[in-house]
Amino acid sequence: MTPRRLIFSVLFLPWLAAAQQPDIALTLPPVLHAVEGVPLRLFHDNLVLTKTPAAYRFEFDCAVGSAEDRAWLIDASDDQIGNHPLRVTVRDSNGKALASAATRLQIARRDSGKNREVRLLIVGDSLTHASKYPNEMARLLATPGNPDVTFLGSHQPASAKPNVFHEGYGGWTWAAFLTRWNPQAAAPAAGPVKRATSPFLFADGDSDPVLDLPRYFRENCDGQPPDVVTFLLGINDCFSVKPDDPEAIDARITEVLGNADRLLSEFHRAAPRAALAVGLTTPPNARESGFEANYKGRYHRWGWKRIQHRLVQRMIGHFADREEENIHLVATELVVDPIDGYPENNGVHPNATGYAQVGAAFFSWIKAWCGG
Repeated sequence: MTPRRLIFSVLFLPWLAAAQQPDIALTLPPVLHAVEGVPLRLFHDNLVLTKTPAAYRFEFDCAVGSAEDRAWLIDASDDQIGNHPLRVTVRDSNGKALASAATRLQIARRDSGKNREVRLLIVGDSLTHASKYPNEMARLLATPGNPDVTFLGSHQPASAKPNVFHEGYGGWTWAAFLTRWNPQAAAPAAGPVKRATSPFLFADGDSDPVLDLPRYFRENCDGQPPDVVTFLLGINDCFSVKPDDPEAIDARITEVLGNADRLLSEFHRAAPRAALAVGLTTPPNARESGFEANYKGRYHRWGWKRIQHRLVQRMIGHFADREEENIHLVATELVVDPIDGYPENNGVHPNATGYAQVGAAFFSWIKAWCGG
């Protein structure tokens, strides 16, 4: 039997005059990934650009899923495996449609990729260094019916599980992995070398450093390239841009996308069969208090929200529909709860709940990729 299509609507009543209605920039990637038995939520605040998501009504037109107060939930069962069209419509409090966008929900089987061997390299910034979302990926992948994943990398912080390695460093950018080099840090007394020097750069003697991924694979990955490389970057690349200057934001993002292209191209050259999964830059804490605790008035939640949302839009436009090139998008920006997924005192670093949601997003993509 074909499942009945339902429209889930959440209505919030605060009045908003038509003259005050902004362009809310409803933004969706072309594909969302879910797994049978692993809950996935799309949070209203992450879909649109507004200070007041509660002032709008969000409708989700899909054959599966259910509405919650601040999100749409899919907790898929075995009869929902496959692809489902999903349309989101945002209305004002009077019912006027302000924006509508469509995507495809791809639900993978619980046992997708069972016993398949996958070599996984995770690349990122401080969110990756914290190791909590890689740990959650490892936890989910260790459950029955999953591929046998080997985590690759030269970095294993104390917070990482025994089998979890990665290349995640606080404050790092796409450009840092291409260019960061500090030969003085190579002295043993200087501490962890890779904090100051890209793990992908090498120099012999007095020669200039070069990006040498084949050598990195030889020295840090048992001589074999990865099957999958995930990337979660963008916060440090764009955080300091003036949020009231759209031209400056776009100029910086153009530079960032160029650096991303360079790094992805190097990986394609060194590991032509590897799937490269780009996570969309995660949203901010919904509370200004998180930014005040970190930045003491220098940076604000609404400023970063405008930059982050534009960055996600540009990333989708740049990387979407490139699966034939083995470049994939992961909707990490939609699934992190901007309230319960963050502590009160941090603007951009999730709590355990938020990190687990990031890990589940990457896990869901891996399961879809294994079944593709």
